[in-house]
Amino acid sequence: MHIARLCANLSAKKIISGVVCSFVSTALVAQEKQPEPDTVRKVNVLQEIVISASRLSEKQLTAPVSISKLSNSQIQQTAAPGFFDAIGSMKGVHMIVPGMGFKIINTRGFSNTTNVRFVQMIDNIDNQSPHIGAPIANALSPGDLDIDHVEVIQGVASALYGMNATNGLASFTTKDPFTTQGFSIQQQVAVNHVSDPNDVAPRVYNQTDLRWAKVVGKKWAFKINAGYNRGYDWIADNHDDLNPSANQTVGLTGADNPAYDAVNGYGNESSNRKTLTLGGKNYVVSRTGYYERDVADYRLQNVKGDVSLYYRPNENSQISYTYRTAFLNNTYQRSNRFRLQDYLLQQHIVQFKNALLQARAYITSENTGHSYNLRSMAENMDVSFKDNNKWFADYTTAFNSAASSHDVATAHHMARDAADYGRLQPRTPEFKDKLKQLQEINNWDIGAALKVKAHLVHTEAAFDLGKLLHTNYNLQIGADFRDYIIVPDGNYFINPTDSGHNLNYTSYGFFIHASKRLLHDKLQLSAVLRGTGYEYFNLKWNPRLTAVYELTRNDFVRFSYQNGYRFPSIFEGFSNINSGGVKRVGGLKVMSHGVFESSWLKSSIDAFTTAVNKDVNSSGLSQAAAIEKEKGILQRNTYTYLKPEQMHSFEVGYRSIFSSRFSVDVDFYYNFYSNFIAQIEASIPNTSDNAQIPAYLYDKNKQGRYRLWTNSKTIVHNYGAEIELLYLINNKYSLSGNASYQTLKRTNTNDGLEDGFNTPGWMVNAGVRGTNVYKNLGFNVAAKYQSKFYYQSFLVNGNVPAIFNADAMVQYTFTRPGLNIKLGATNFLNHSYYSILGGPQIGGFYYTTVTYSL
Repeated sequence: MHIARLCANLSAKKIISGVVCSFVSTALVAQEKQPEPDTVRKVNVLQEIVISASRLSEKQLTAPVSISKLSNSQIQQTAAPGFFDAIGSMKGVHMIVPGMGFKIINTRGFSNTTNVRFVQMIDNIDNQSPHIGAPIANALSPGDLDIDHVEVIQGVASALYGMNATNGLASFTTKDPFTTQGFSIQQQVAVNHVSDPNDVAPRVYNQTDLRWAKVVGKKWAFKINAGYNRGYDWIADNHDDLNPSANQTVGLTGADNPAYDAVNGYGNESSNRKTLTLGGKNYVVSRTGYYERDVADYRLQNVKGDVSLYYRPNENSQISYTYRTAFLNNTYQRSNRFRLQDYLLQQHIVQFKNALLQARAYITSENTGHSYNLRSMAENMDVSFKDNNKWFADYTTAFNSAASSHDVATAHHMARDAADYGRLQPRTPEFKDKLKQLQEINNWDIGAALKVKAHLVHTEAAFDLGKLLHTNYNLQIGADFRDYIIVPDGNYFINPTDSGHNLNYTSYGFFIHASKRLLHDKLQLSAVLRGTGYEYFNLKWNPRLTAVYELTRNDFVRFSYQNGYRFPSIFEGFSNINSGGVKRVGGLKVMSHGVFESSWLKSSIDAFTTAVNKDVNSSGLSQAAAIEKEKGILQRNTYTYLKPEQMHSFEVGYRSIFSSRFSVDVDFYYNFYSNFIAQIEASIPNTSDNAQIPAYLYDKNKQGRYRLWTNSKTIVHNYGAEIELLYLINNKYSLSGNASYQTLKRTNTNDGLEDGFNTPGWMVNAGVRGTNVYKNLGFNVAAKYQSKFYYQSFLVNGNVPAIFNADAMVQYTFTRPGLNIKLGATNFLNHSYYSILGGPQIGGFYYTTVTYSL
């Protein structure tokens, strides 16, 4: 009891202190009250075998880096509706939800919807979308019936895996048909949009999965998985004004702001605004645009499946072929939000493995089908009715007419109504016809189509030299080759060097990994050296050094240092997009030659424009005089072409099992980045006359506007700590919890560069689980807290409010005939929240899952 009293006296200013103290004191008090009987099960979580940490089988307790595992039994007992959702409660994992069919996992900062720093693998196969350079969340992942376990490495894993795994790696391992045969079917029925704040009636969600695996003879086996889901996605309908102070100097704010720009309203962004001089004052006026729900289709559907054939020529060797596919309709978010429609992903995979060699080759193909950009759709829906020049001219005429007999605010409203007369109205036949037409136009200056066909070809091999040479230490070598193949579409991608041919972006890598036990096997040292080369860049070397020391049989401390490189993704390097008057250009010199040298930073242009308007409206200066006065605010672009991002990571950790019933895993890490990859916006004035440049930068019609990928000039620091706890009260009940703290610190925060850390400072998960509490009845209740954080993206910047919600489930398993019924809910209190700005409001999800196995 003395530990509980000690914790009560500690300062509770930090969330983690309270969580750890209450957890430990509860666990130890329970232990004092209940002496351990022989029948009480023991903690085996840290005794589980993991592979991802070292590419070798080892106990999680002795793994040299931070790694968490979600076993099949844990997945079955989670309160989440599926295994992918359950990952969001693992230690250090931050999950963001742009849509029900598009959930993104990340660790240790820099979360974004195009998660290029975090790798997902299925049976050692990268499941990223080739042109995005990151996974389409769980769209191509295995179903719950076939998942065996999940391993998550928190932190850099690029020395062993390459592939830009600088933030972490999630490895999904499916069931082996040789050891897990039979037929299973699972049906989940759920309801969401209950009391939805966006006035959407409750909707039914259905998901059906099946698995059939069988051994044929002694050497052959096959496995078939299929899944189908459909529902109605969460709604993104945030009407908060992103431009509230645009007309503050003339007293027009709130509903009277003629430059109103809703978070989920498109077609009224900066590229759709103009400064109009009306009645001797400067007013910033935007086009009206449309809300996302006017142009989006929120119907959700995903059809996916895989077929695998296995052959074992002997006991130690296996050859397999897998075909995996997904055909989906959902909402996707990157710089803008998209409707993915008739989007097709396919993989062909061949693998060989024995005691010495693992080799695999695969090709991933994608076709974006009839997908479209929601912002471009709204923008060009407006422009198709009336072009910008005509609309602003009509607005000016109407304002001047109304201003003589009405106040300024009313005159602006009347001017908008007049300029919008005849505008296409949502949900009318004319509106639907125009949407369908724009959906097929592959130019975002006049249409909205996302037309991309791309392939990823990958081959790799790893060889266990230690076993071959019968050494007393582990020794592995490996190599890989990858080629991204993009079919140029003329809008999203072009081939800058060979027009008319596919765009290729190749990489290669190789590594050597050695480890040895010393000091009577108490100390394990390991070293990895990897070389990685990408087209357009020189070969880069990144090492990993680790040490694990056994304090006692169940107590281990670890230390690791890793150096990693993240090379630009194909989108960062080669994008070539016209989007509402802003050209988004890849940061490689072959794509953006001359732009960096000739441009001016948009952050300075915005500040300059605001200052000029203030001088005109408040001080009575002429526009020309104000431009001359404020021109010193303008800053030339001093950034340049893309380089690989480099990071160094230091980690120290401790794992232990106490009394076979209480386990702890804690780590502290510190990372620093150089050449941090981020984005800037810049403009090139359409004049070479230096005296005219300020005036041209004030007028959007007299400049070329760009969004560019580049590198930070500053050292970016990221550090944090994570803890995971488990206590088995007895053979029926257990407590679990984890907490993580992470933060970003930069030496310069005023350089016009977006850092995009986009991660809560605190994330805390806690739960209680009951197994066979009455016969085969079980339950799980889990709570989650996430502190508010600043979210920065091309779509929207601002604070994401803190989240506190809870999930729960109860299930019963019938031993015969192999039937399980699970009733549960996520966010069962139905407190709507945002996981990211620009994304949807997420409410309660109430489900029933029935699983039947033969």
